[in-house]
Amino acid sequence: MYFDFGPKSSILFLFFIHGIVFSILICNNGFKNGIKSNYWLASFVFLCAMYIAPFVLGYGGWYSRQPYRDVLFYTPFQQLFLMPPLLFFYIKSLLNPSYIFKKKDWLHFLPAILYLLYAIIIWVIDDFIVNDYYFYADNRDKDLDLWYQVSGFGLMVFYLFKCLQLYQEYKRNTYQTVSFADSILFDWIQKFLIIYLLLLMIRILFFFLNPEWANFGSKFWYYISFSILFYFLSISGYINSVKMGISLSNHYNFNQPLSDLLHSEDKRGSSIIGSEEDHTGAAVDENLKSRLENLMITEKTYKNPDLTLFDIAQSLGTHPKKVSNTVNKGFNMNFNDFVNSFRIQEVIQTFQSQNTITKTLLGIALDSGFNSKSTFNRAFKKQMKMTPKEYFKNNTQK
Repeated sequence: MYFDFGPKSSILFLFFIHGIVFSILICNNGFKNGIKSNYWLASFVFLCAMYIAPFVLGYGGWYSRQPYRDVLFYTPFQQLFLMPPLLFFYIKSLLNPSYIFKKKDWLHFLPAILYLLYAIIIWVIDDFIVNDYYFYADNRDKDLDLWYQVSGFGLMVFYLFKCLQLYQEYKRNTYQTVSFADSILFDWIQKFLIIYLLLLMIRILFFFLNPEWANFGSKFWYYISFSILFYFLSISGYINSVKMGISLSNHYNFNQPLSDLLHSEDKRGSSIIGSEEDHTGAAVDENLKSRLENLMITEKTYKNPDLTLFDIAQSLGTHPKKVSNTVNKGFNMNFNDFVNSFRIQEVIQTFQSQNTITKTLLGIALDSGFNSKSTFNRAFKKQMKMTPKEYFKNNTQK
């Protein structure tokens, strides 16, 4: 097979090969650990490799030779309508591992299906009916047409906002449902969305620097920039998938139970949890509020690092939504902050007692229900408006 290993083609070829390898690794890890979101990520990484393929092969001399030229012309390597929904369903399945792909979800892939049909029609007419370059009379690859590139970019922006909405909803539900929200907010997703945003930003930057997207030869620096970002995404995504596999066996099983907590609905299809912004409806149930506060103080349920809204509701013999609304309206905070407030008071009281002779501040925090030093520091600073070190230093001076 002909391929000219010049500087440009060789550099992009390395990124292309690594993209294929990481897509296989991510998919294999998902298969071994039962992580469905990995399949979406592996598909996206694979399409990123395909995205740079025309330039890998083009700089390798394929556009100037047959039959390679026809392969580049009639193969839709750049799936700009398929990549955005893959990202969306990756985020969706990562935040909700029990999510089941529905028939209506195929609508997200309709533009990609139509573009594939468009590519097939062009290939059939040119190669079998006209037997000449009819659609390709201008000798320019259809994947590089301005309308397609702009439409693909617009779709990427649209799905970026949809991914952000998903993550914000997840954060809201997490803080409203579990007492260990900070440990499961998926820092990886934040990093992933930043990379996604950077991909869009370099696309805009190079569009203004070089708006003639059908001009093949002047796109090298854009594709190098894109390759570096998607390569970093591939490595980070694979590392995250490995960590998820470890977490499934060594930590709270978020794969099914936690997903049920965050995405449960009542029989009417409404969310079973309340909202900090939901101050409408019935007045606060003072009896339930008193029982809730008494439960936390007397039984110290906050010391359970895996405490959830459902655990509290079960202990009180009531519906989780009633507990959620009581916390939101009666204490003016979400469930996560509500539980952490008791943990922080426990830390302060214990630290100021004689028990500090044998225990460190971190040890006390872990005994009080916090599951990590970083979680404790964030929660403490949020409530006390200063770090633990600053608080106890000032308190000692007094």
